[in-house]
Amino acid sequence: MFRKILIANRGEIACRVIDTCRRMGVATVAVYSDADAGARHVAMADQAVHIGGPAPKDSYLRGDAIIAAALETGAQAIHPGYGFLSENPMFVDAVVASGLVFIGPSADAIRAMGLKDAAKALMHNAGVPVVPGYHGDNQDPEHLAGAADTIGYPVLIKAVAGGGGKGMRKVDAPQGFADALASAMGEAATAFGNDAVLIEKYVEKPRHIEVQVFGDGTRAVHLFERDCSLQRRHQKVIEEAPAPGMTTKMREAMGSAAVRAAEAIGYSGAGTVEFIVDASDGLRDDRFFFMEMNTRLQVEHPVTEAITGVDLVEWQLRVAVGDPLPATQADLTITGHAFEARLYAEDVPAGFLPATGRLAHLAFPDDARADTGVRTGDVISPWYDPMIAKLIVHGPTRAIALRKLEAALAGMQVAGTVTNLAFLRKLAGHHGFAAGDVDTGLIGRDLAELANAPIPCSRTRSLAALGAMGLDVATPLQGFNLWSPMRQTVQLGLGDAVVTVVVEALNRGRFRANVGETVHEITRADGWIIDGARVPAVVVRHDAGVSVFWGNGYHFTVIDPLDVAVEGAVAVGRIVAPMPGLVKAVFVTPGQEVAQGDRLAVLEAMKMEHTLTAGRDGIVAEVLVAAGAQVAAGDALIVLEEQAP
Repeated sequence: MFRKILIANRGEIACRVIDTCRRMGVATVAVYSDADAGARHVAMADQAVHIGGPAPKDSYLRGDAIIAAALETGAQAIHPGYGFLSENPMFVDAVVASGLVFIGPSADAIRAMGLKDAAKALMHNAGVPVVPGYHGDNQDPEHLAGAADTIGYPVLIKAVAGGGGKGMRKVDAPQGFADALASAMGEAATAFGNDAVLIEKYVEKPRHIEVQVFGDGTRAVHLFERDCSLQRRHQKVIEEAPAPGMTTKMREAMGSAAVRAAEAIGYSGAGTVEFIVDASDGLRDDRFFFMEMNTRLQVEHPVTEAITGVDLVEWQLRVAVGDPLPATQADLTITGHAFEARLYAEDVPAGFLPATGRLAHLAFPDDARADTGVRTGDVISPWYDPMIAKLIVHGPTRAIALRKLEAALAGMQVAGTVTNLAFLRKLAGHHGFAAGDVDTGLIGRDLAELANAPIPCSRTRSLAALGAMGLDVATPLQGFNLWSPMRQTVQLGLGDAVVTVVVEALNRGRFRANVGETVHEITRADGWIIDGARVPAVVVRHDAGVSVFWGNGYHFTVIDPLDVAVEGAVAVGRIVAPMPGLVKAVFVTPGQEVAQGDRLAVLEAMKMEHTLTAGRDGIVAEVLVAAGAQVAAGDALIVLEEQAP
């Protein structure tokens, strides 16, 4: 076994690899950027090497610096994690040429699966079913439009070098094809340096089911399937294993196809073969099609580990050092059911916009596995993916595992940045999801209901006021009043709104809270009792304000009554950056007339493009930025002329 390895990654996956290495007695070397100097993975590793600036191109994508760090620290191998250089064959070649071991597949295997069109042709020849579509070299827009007509709408435009939903557009009719193609190609060029696309038939009730494979370069096994159909913007949200409704016949057919795919390219290490399944008539073994192969460990690998009892990172190290596959296909079985939910710093009601901020409070539930790369006090940076953690649960049945997922999400505590936690809780309780009736369109169909921000009730607001005053612990109200109960008024910020609560101290540990015309009597006694009923609420004060964790996490800022009131909202004539990012394009000039909804600019942030539109009709007064500018959240970008009163 290796004595020491370097992990060419950051965050959650770097911490995950370190956990297994510690158990196996393998020393670890972390690499870090300027932005990650105090990161959790740096603290966990045995050694850490600084490799550059915060932008990935200046650090985690610098293969030469990473290899140099491995050689300087005496590491024998490099584990790539996922993302960054994990599927870069040139990096693999450089690692091997330096005398180090790459913990993953060969460069040739990565190249074989790196371009979606070539991979589909290879899979077709290996007897793996593929989706009908155009995978040719001719990228002329008219030719691609003709191919879409031949395939039949709806179609899906996909970046040849794509992943993570980038460079992907669904087109329902011919008249929308040209704009969608231009948008997909532009995003692909930005994300991958390659604007080539392929066109595929869009499956009407698609399920995304993938198979975990593992090879030693000669033979391969599969570790069953994962269902990743719950997606938003083509990115996975909740994954589960095994897939609901899966039949033995279809599992065998998909598993065999995935093994053929891996063995066709001499695959070594952990990989995932992704299939799109037409579930319009249930799960049938003649209606699954190869999409792509991810030649690395997947984000959602923990659900496979939960149902098989296999540590996939351990297998990666054992095969990379030259050991044979640790198990045969007959050795592998499924036990129970598992779910993984991805907790992100993102503003769901605003369209899943990535968010930043300092984690003022972070606590994970006891009865769940939490894979994370952050701690209380860490900053969610604009430079990297805004994932906070993955919550993984396992139970003997799907129904029990789902209840455990709901409980884990209810017990999750995070404050200091907006998150998708309330969205995940609604999704876990969705009737269709509970029944196993899932497809990739589920979130989109019910988005209005799922994305609504929860509104705290008057009891929650009362608890927040007590927390803001420090009365969640044994502290009396400030001041003194001889003949009547002591009263204090608290003002809390809730988004753009101001919540006013008047609190009276009745006696030690008992309070009366007035929220508007609603009055609650509250007792603090090993928890909270409100109006005679005990409630499972947790009140936490932190640097960002006060949070009440009760069903959902409700977060309030504490308003200093001496502060001068400020304007609460930005007028629709002032277009500001909703997050830190890079201005990719500006479509207007001063004096130009625009209508409500017109595109004004495109902002790139968190590896995705976001279109900024006009909030009303008007005339452009000022354009304050140009393409290529880096902007901060809240920076004014474009201003419309003021409307006449």
